[in-house]
Amino acid sequence: MNELVLASNNAKKLKELQALLPGVQVRTQGELGVSEAEEPFGTFIENALAKARHAAQLTGLPALADDSGLCVDALGGLPGVTSARFAQLEVGGERSDAANNALLLQRMQGRTDRRGHFVCALVALRHAQDPQPLIALGRWPLVVLEGVQGEGGFGYDPIVAAVDFGQSVASLSAEIKNQHSHRARAMVLLRQQLRDVWGWA
Repeated sequence: MNELVLASNNAKKLKELQALLPGVQVRTQGELGVSEAEEPFGTFIENALAKARHAAQLTGLPALADDSGLCVDALGGLPGVTSARFAQLEVGGERSDAANNALLLQRMQGRTDRRGHFVCALVALRHAQDPQPLIALGRWPLVVLEGVQGEGGFGYDPIVAAVDFGQSVASLSAEIKNQHSHRARAMVLLRQQLRDVWGWA
């Protein structure tokens, strides 16, 4: 079986990506003793590439990295690449989903344009110096809600609604999310490249 190291220690992200990659064994970098990489860049693709290179360099395995987040039109694309640290970076708050959600809802008060997207950049490398990384970008149209709805998912899922379903992402089943999410859309494109470029079944 083909094997990839996931450049993340996020167990929920591992579960989601493993479900989207049947036939590939995905292991987290934490299992292999690799620390989190720096994410200094302003775009999802650059950060995903940096994370994949870091994991591949330190494990010697093909690496898969995901950099994803929420981009809100009315906020000029924020929280964007800082989605996981939004409250921490913007107001010195704690690094938590609850703090990020509270700050975003506060910033969106009174705004009529509530459109946004979940964005996912997936990058796969055969090795750290791979000159042709596989890159796939997925977007999932959303609207920002005015409060928390639903108890599933993670991150911003409880305060955004998927345009194609009209309900909060936190209210959707894992099966629906794995079929329609930004990560699922990016994975469709990545799997095609894994087949066509790497020859993986």
